[in-house]
This record gives sequence, C-alpha cells and structure tokens, in this order.
Amino acid sequence: MNTDLYTTTLRQLNAKIIPFIIICYFVANLDKTNISIAALQMNADLGLSASMYGLGVGMFYISYIIFEIPSNVIMTKVGARVWIARIMITWGIVSAGMSLVQTPTQLYVMRFLLGMAEAGFTPGIIYYISCWFPKSNRARAMSFFYMGSVMASIIGLPISGTILNMHGIADIAGWRWLFAIEGVPAIVLGVLVLWRLPQTPDHAPWLSTEQKGWLKAQLARDNASVEVGSNHSWLSALKNKTVLLLSLVWFLQAFGSIGITLFLPLIIKSMASEQSNIVISLLSAVPFIAACLFMYLNGRHSDTTNERSWHLGLPLIISGLSLAVAIYSSNLLVAYGLLVLTVGFNFALTPIFWAVTTEKLAGVAAAASIAFINTVANFVGLGLPPLLGKIKDMTNSYHYGLLIVAVALIIGGVIGILVSRPTRSRAAEQPASRLS
Repeated sequence: MNTDLYTTTLRQLNAKIIPFIIICYFVANLDKTNISIAALQMNADLGLSASMYGLGVGMFYISYIIFEIPSNVIMTKVGARVWIARIMITWGIVSAGMSLVQTPTQLYVMRFLLGMAEAGFTPGIIYYISCWFPKSNRARAMSFFYMGSVMASIIGLPISGTILNMHGIADIAGWRWLFAIEGVPAIVLGVLVLWRLPQTPDHAPWLSTEQKGWLKAQLARDNASVEVGSNHSWLSALKNKTVLLLSLVWFLQAFGSIGITLFLPLIIKSMASEQSNIVISLLSAVPFIAACLFMYLNGRHSDTTNERSWHLGLPLIISGLSLAVAIYSSNLLVAYGLLVLTVGFNFALTPIFWAVTTEKLAGVAAAASIAFINTVANFVGLGLPPLLGKIKDMTNSYHYGLLIVAVALIIGGVIGILVSRPTRSRAAEQPASRLS
C-alpha cells in the first residue's frame, strides 16, 4: 500500500467531510432531543403529565419508523447529497413550527411531522460514510460522526437551558423561543449540503486523480468480502440472519440511548429538585462528555487492533451494570457518577456497531439494511418513553423503568459480542488486508 497516498487521502476526507457532517448531526439531535429541556416549562404550560410527555416524545418515532426504509431507498436513487439536503430543510421548518403548538394534540401532530421529515437522515449519513471511508478507518469516522449527537447534549443542553431563560421576552414562553431559534440552523445547513457534500469521490474537487483512484480501489476491495452485497436486493437483505441479529443489538442499545437521553434532565431533576433549570441542563450535559471521549477511544482502539467483537459488546454490558447499581445507590453523588458511566459506555459501542454493519453490508442492500436496523431501534422510541412516563406516574419513581433499561443493555451486549465475531474466512483475510 502507498502509505503517503493513504495518509493524504484520509487527511482530506477527515478535513472535508467529517467536520460538516458532525455539525449536521449536532443540529439533528438538538432538534430531536431539545424537547427534554423544553419539558421543564412546556409540560406545565400545556398541562402534560409524565405519560402525556412520553406519548409526545414517542410520536416522533411512529412516523420515523414508517418512512425510514423508503427514505433510504429513495436516497440511493436520487443521491445522498440531494436527499440529505431535503431532509434537513424540512425538519428545520417543522422544528421551528413546534414553537406554535397550543395543545397536547398539536404537540403530538408536530412530533409526528418531525419524525416524517427527519426519517432517513442518520442511516443516510452512515451509508454515505461507508461509501467514502475504507473499513480500516471506518470506526474512527463513525465515532467522529456520532460526536455530533453527543455534542448536541454537551453543548446543546446548556444552550437550550439558556434559551429557556428567555421566558417572558416579548411575552413569549422560553420553551417557544427554544424551538423557534433551534429550528433555523437545520434549514441553513440543508442548503449548504448541496455545496459541501460531493456525491462520489469522482465529484470531489479536493481529491487528486491518484487519490480518487486509490480510494475507489480500496473501497472495492473492502466490499468484495461483504456478506450482503450488490447482488442482493434490498428486500432479501432484510431477511438475512446477520441483519436481523444486528437489528436486535441496536434495538436493545436504544433502551439506553433513547430512554436515558430523553429523560435525563427529568431524572436528574428528580434527584436534585432544588437546583435551577440551568444547573440541571449543565448536569445533564456532563455524561455526554464521557460519551464523546469513550466513543473516540473505543473506535480508535478497535481500528488499531482490528478487533470488533469485544469493543462492541463489552461497553454495553458495562453500561447496563452501571445503571443497575446507580438505581440502588443511596449516595446521590455516586448515583450521578454511575449515570455518567452509563451514558458514556452506552455510546462507546456506536462507532463499532456501524463499522461492523457496513463491513458486512454493501450497495443498495446496505442502505436498506441500515435503515431497517435503525427503524427497529426506533420502536424503542415509540414504546419506551410512554412506558417510562407511565411507570413514573404510578410509582413516583424512575427506578423500575430504568431497571428495564439496564437489563436490555446487558442482553444487547452479550448478543453484540456473538454477532460481531468474524467468520473463519474473514478472520483469515484480516491480517492480509491490513498489509494491502
């Protein structure tokens, strides 16, 4: 392998693609999860119980589930650049429109429309990354991409808490300012996608002819050993055993990423009710600093050691165990520290999971399968928030709901270790591929 060509090409990819999609994913998750901060005021204004809030959160996932696979299949027809731009512009408009809701029913409708608008964005970007980054660097690329999600909590939660304090300006509630202001960046970025994201390596003006040739050849070699490739239809890929097992792992992982993330400010508020909303938003951001660090270190170490299985499953098991211990800890500081570890390790497997997935899948079948895997996980978003809200209303505690989350994470970690183990043929290929 030409080391200089490898280094310069990857440097260009990291500089030209990664920062922009990090920003896009930051905004996507900000618009999807800022309802958790808005809830600190909105629930009282709209007369929402914990169960009603959970239903409002869950409505997003109903439409997301319906439109996820069709969205990704359409993306392979019209091109990722155009389709990602369409997604961002429409969700920005809907997100800003959340500021106008007056009743619980209107909230449910707008959350449904938000899920419809955003469907396909995450799997679309994951598929886009797999079309540009060789598998030897894919986990690191995925970790950088998902840092956008994490930064939406590290930076976005405090920003959202600050905007919430605009309450009363021009006689407008703080949570309405929150939705109105944070919807605009998605619209702007959606327009910029058409200019910033090239369709294929051949369309990248910042790659030389030699770099384009090397990159296309390397990606072709990577795709030659996939389990589900271009010879599979997207429908047949959804019946593949590997795809189904990967879907189960991502489904169980989502108990943590969806269940904890969307309720974290409310959970921390229940632990420290005397604290202000600004303090709660800052405390809610800290676990995601750990998530950002754990994702990068786990992804980097997995790429360096060429090991996927334990890097995927073990963090999820540790996350579940940390949460289980946190539930029964009588010391608030210890419980909070364990929540930090729960979130950190829950996110740590993410880049490895998608690296494994895109190493096993390619072509249109990969686009559909990635969307399917993400869709299955979104059933958690549909059912878990209302369930957690109902349990909280019935028991006046989040403990029993969080115990369900902990068990799901541990089971998901065990299955993840099993499904991500390389086959004999693939294991034999790996040392050679690192030298090629």
